[in-house]
Amino acid sequence: MAHTTYDLVVVGAGMTGAGVALDAASRGLRVALIDGGDVASGTSSKSSKMVHGGLRYLQQREFRLVYENLRERRRLLENAPFLVRPLPFLVPLFGRNGVASKALVKGYSTALRIYDLSGGWRIGQRHRKITRDEALAHLPTLNTDRLVAGFLYYDARGDDARVALALAKTAALDFGADVATYVRCVEILHDPTGRVNAVVAHDLLADATFTLTTRAVVNATGVWADDVFTMTEHTPSHRITPAKGIHLSVPRHRLPADVAAVLNVPGDRRSIFVVPFEEAAFTYVGTTDTAYDGDLDEPHCTSEDIAYLLAAVNASTSSSLTTSDVTGLWAGLRPLLAPVDGKAVKARTADLSRRHQVTDSRDGVVHITGGKWTTYRLMAEDTVDALGPYVTDLKGGRTKRLRLHGVGPWRPTSEREIHLFERFGEDAKVILDLIAANEELGECPIEGQPYVGAEFVFSVRFEMATSLIDLLTRRTRAHLHDARATLRGAARVGALVAPVLGWSDEELQRQLNEYESLVRREFSAAGLTL
Repeated sequence: MAHTTYDLVVVGAGMTGAGVALDAASRGLRVALIDGGDVASGTSSKSSKMVHGGLRYLQQREFRLVYENLRERRRLLENAPFLVRPLPFLVPLFGRNGVASKALVKGYSTALRIYDLSGGWRIGQRHRKITRDEALAHLPTLNTDRLVAGFLYYDARGDDARVALALAKTAALDFGADVATYVRCVEILHDPTGRVNAVVAHDLLADATFTLTTRAVVNATGVWADDVFTMTEHTPSHRITPAKGIHLSVPRHRLPADVAAVLNVPGDRRSIFVVPFEEAAFTYVGTTDTAYDGDLDEPHCTSEDIAYLLAAVNASTSSSLTTSDVTGLWAGLRPLLAPVDGKAVKARTADLSRRHQVTDSRDGVVHITGGKWTTYRLMAEDTVDALGPYVTDLKGGRTKRLRLHGVGPWRPTSEREIHLFERFGEDAKVILDLIAANEELGECPIEGQPYVGAEFVFSVRFEMATSLIDLLTRRTRAHLHDARATLRGAARVGALVAPVLGWSDEELQRQLNEYESLVRREFSAAGLTL
């Protein structure tokens, strides 16, 4: 990379940055994608994992945003069908004496009709009202004393980390982009005319600094975007307002659900989601939406966050969840656009716009801020379009119908093949070959988790995983399902990948210690015991 002249260096390998790299590379640009961490190690692996239009945005009269979200949802379903799939959503209706408020029913009915007309219908299903018994069949612990009926509408789900990884893989394997993780941008250089001409980067794993020659730079660093703004403008920037969202996991038998559910939070004008994990016997709950002013590198769930979500679930169900039911948790930061003119945030972060903004610094650096991962493709296209003044013969975008790496004609025929296909697409065949050559790689090293040993080996050989944390938190979601069980199985995973990565016994122990430290920090911050 230090000996290549690039048309574009993209800083930040989250959903948006990986999308920018793919969009630019597919237009014929020579692209480098770098990130100070792993692919999607920031916000892009810590979302609610839903590809949706955002029903609540209708309340904020963000009709165009909903339309764009639903249009991009359709494109993701078409371009990455093995990673993104339709998901029914239940809206339970509660009332008194078996009757729900007419205003409440009319309000939901109207909103869902607008949602369908905005593009929701393109998923192949329209919303419908369902009976009390039908609602209970989907979420059996709903409060039967107040449950009257429900609505069912349709959105989609996707593993955010694996979608971002698929974007990066497609950019690299199909269009020749160079991707490097754990490489941090430390300086952006300009020529005598003031035009950007290089990025100075530090390789954290090798502890080495090198320079990338480039004609343009895209800042796609999410909540860290102000750092790059400050780097290029040489004055402190405050364009981003981070908002924290947390999620927690519980065993499926404690909160059984075969669809996602939308539950109102008493007294807070908000709602939360209850979503069944596809690949494991757990259900997750989220999300909060609160202003954040802490460490951007490692936000944590607090005991107050956990209490908020548990209380919201318990208000609508008979599950009576407690902190002892929590098996996994995660916290992420939304990179919301700060109010104009640098004014203090007076509105709740839940009310701030989820729109994105492309900013051209007029020196060859283009910044993409705000937005949400459902619209990553549109954000990427708008960003690359803005590069016109800095690269020659920029072609039109082609990602609207661009299938991601892993899409192909092969289809699974067994339960194991289905599990692998829904995570790797056609690359599942490589994993099956690994198992055929070594049957032990077909075993699950983590109790209660569906991931087989060959998945971990594949991820270090072909998906740039460099640590146990990469493997357990992003290449698989074992850590999010059940961190305690994952901690118990971490040594078995480490033993599988150590020979491939060339780890010594000392390095393997260091990796195990780092993962254990992460689990302890997260659980301690949330007031949970291991």
